[in-house]
Amino acid sequence: MTPEDFAALLAPEGRALLDSLRDYDPGRELAVATRLRREHPAPLVSAALGQARLRQRAVAKFGAEDAFRMYFTPGGAEMATRASVAAYRAERFAALGVRSVADLCCGIGGDALALARLGIRVLAVDRDPLTAAVARANAEALGLADLIEVREADVTGVDTAGYDAVFLDPARRGGNRGGAARSASVRGGGRATGGRVFDPEAYSPPLSWAVEAARTARYAAVKIAPGIPHEAVPEQAEAEWISDHGDVKEAVLWFGTAPGTVRATLLPGPRTLDTAGPLPDPEVGPVGRWLYEPDGAVIRAHLVAEVARQVGGRLIDPTIAYVTSDELRATEYATAYEITDVLPFGLKKLKALLREREVGILTVKKRGSAIEPEELRKKVKPQGRNAATVFLTRVAGAPSMLIGSPVSAP
Repeated sequence: MTPEDFAALLAPEGRALLDSLRDYDPGRELAVATRLRREHPAPLVSAALGQARLRQRAVAKFGAEDAFRMYFTPGGAEMATRASVAAYRAERFAALGVRSVADLCCGIGGDALALARLGIRVLAVDRDPLTAAVARANAEALGLADLIEVREADVTGVDTAGYDAVFLDPARRGGNRGGAARSASVRGGGRATGGRVFDPEAYSPPLSWAVEAARTARYAAVKIAPGIPHEAVPEQAEAEWISDHGDVKEAVLWFGTAPGTVRATLLPGPRTLDTAGPLPDPEVGPVGRWLYEPDGAVIRAHLVAEVARQVGGRLIDPTIAYVTSDELRATEYATAYEITDVLPFGLKKLKALLREREVGILTVKKRGSAIEPEELRKKVKPQGRNAATVFLTRVAGAPSMLIGSPVSAP
């Protein structure tokens, strides 16, 4: 979509056409396009159909009420902050007394919208002409244009003096915003099983520039990939990992708040677990009756040791972020399972056990195992009226299978 195509969408004909496509079936796009091109210019029809698809996909991130009024670019829809996360961050800014924010690398404006909804004045900056136009249209569509100034500019040349806070969301080069490594650190200090981590200096602008820009304001937040190594976190920053319904969404470096603090925040809530210093490694021991699976944000923040302390537990393996305990204790930061069987890894043995117990609904979780869940399901072919969860993992270094079911902690 070109800026000219987008401008046509904002005209009365384009708006009416887009509104008519709210509930269209993408599977019938060819027939719909053929019909609409009899009455509208072909470029406008193509732009409207593309925008209609993006709006439908954006419902999961923004909710139907906003998504069907907003405008998107393909990359912007994918990379924009989820509305629940943006709202939480805006609330943190508001709680600090922030009344104005310079939002650098604003994208389609998701964070700017959340800030403005709390009455915070926003300067939203993006150097891409189409993206800036979309952000401006979104501010107008949601009735927030009076609080949001959208500026098309290179963020490195923007003067942020006069704003209470700065928010930066650097782009990940290669079109990957927020691609997280699959490391699984289990401790307060930092052991990981490996995985892909993006170089923060490959951000655009680089993280080093973003940190320097953050220092110019009283408060600042820099959005980063969740897989950032802890050693790359500046000493003067607070590092926060955020999950929404158990799915890790992002990490944020906060400046002007609590330097050195590491925080895991779970949405909805928010529920926050934090520490101001390294935690000792939990003990390692045999699998007990209860297994706790920490939330992904807790794992990324290296706060598994704090969950182990809460439940009086231990690790099943020094490199695996599963906590086990002999008693069931309440925690808001992990899901509890009752374990009925601990077996050496073996598909034949697992298949026989599931058949014997008539397990047809099988949830497969893995950590420290090479086998994929779908591959396992195909091989064991679960059938029956009962449900179970199998954990493919390591226990004291040995490939193992843990069988159990989720429970509600007291």
